[in-house]
Amino acid sequence: MTQIFGASSTTEEVLSGVSLKGKRILVTGVSAGLGIETARALAAHGAHVVGAARNLAKAEGATAQVRADAEHGGGTFELIGLDLADLASVRACADQLNASGLPFDLVIANAGVMATPFGHTKDGFETQFGTNHLGHFVLINRIAGLMRDGARLVNVSSAGHRFADVDLEDPNFEQTPYDPFVAYGRSKTANILFAVAFDARHRARGVRATAIHPGGIMTELVRHMQDGAIEAMLVGINEQAAAEGKPPFQFKTIPQGAATSVWAGVVAKAEAVGGQYCEDCHVSKVVPNDQPISLVSDGVRAYALDPAHAEALWAKSEEMVGERFS
Repeated sequence: MTQIFGASSTTEEVLSGVSLKGKRILVTGVSAGLGIETARALAAHGAHVVGAARNLAKAEGATAQVRADAEHGGGTFELIGLDLADLASVRACADQLNASGLPFDLVIANAGVMATPFGHTKDGFETQFGTNHLGHFVLINRIAGLMRDGARLVNVSSAGHRFADVDLEDPNFEQTPYDPFVAYGRSKTANILFAVAFDARHRARGVRATAIHPGGIMTELVRHMQDGAIEAMLVGINEQAAAEGKPPFQFKTIPQGAATSVWAGVVAKAEAVGGQYCEDCHVSKVVPNDQPISLVSDGVRAYALDPAHAEALWAKSEEMVGERFS
C-alpha cells in the first residue's frame, strides 16, 4: 500500500526505506536552508549528490552535516560553483558538468531569491526573473543531455506564483512600476511554466519535470524583506485563514519544507507528477485564474500550467538569453 504523506511529512519520513545507491543528483542552492537539507537527505540515503552554490566557501562550511550523513549512509557529496545571476557562470558550470560526462537521475532547481530590491543580473535581467528562472533555464537546458532516460527535473516554485503571471512584454519592468512580490510571483510562475515545457519536450524518453511549493519556511529567502514585513504578512494570511474557517498559519520546519522536493523527485510516480505542480507531497488542484488570491488555500493558478503559455515563455526566454534549445 502506498504511503500517504502530507504537510507535516519530513524528508526522512518520505525517504524511509528508500535506497538511492547508484543515483546521481544535482541540487542547486546548497549553501543554506532547503538546499542543504535536500542534499543531506538524498546523500544520507546513498545518492551521489552534486551541490551547486554561488559562494563555495560558505557552502563548504554549511554542508559539513551533508558530508557526514553521506558517509554514514553510503552516499557522496561534492560542490560546484554556480552563480545564477551571471550567465557566464551558468555556462561554465554546465560546461564543467558536461565535460565530466557523468549522467544525472534527478535535477532539483532549488536556488533562488525573493522580494529583492529592484536591480539587475550581470546580463541586465530583472534580478528575480533572471536568477530564479533564466539562470536555471540555461543551466538545465545545457545539461539536458546528461539526464538519463527516466530522469526527473524538480523546479522549486512557490505559492507566491499566485501574485503574478509572467509578463512577456515587459519582463524587466521597463514599463511597469516595480513591486518586489509581483516580480517574485512572475519568477515563480516562470518556474512552473518551464517545468511544463521541459516535460513536454523530454517525456518521450521518460524524462519528466514538475514544479513544487515547499511551504512557508523561515530561511535566508526572507533576508531582503523590511523589518515588520513578515509580521504584517502573517496578519493578512491569518485573516484569510479565519475567513475560510482554517487554523492560523504555521511555518514548516526545513525538513518538512524539503520533503516535497524529495517526494516529487524520487518517491512519487513519474506519470503522476510530470507536467504538474505539487505541494505538501501531493499533486495540487488547479485554481481558476479569476479566483481571489489566497495564500492559505492550496492549488496552482491555471495560467501556470497552460501549455501554450509555457511555449511562449520558452521562446521569450530563448530570445532573452540568446540561445536556442531543442
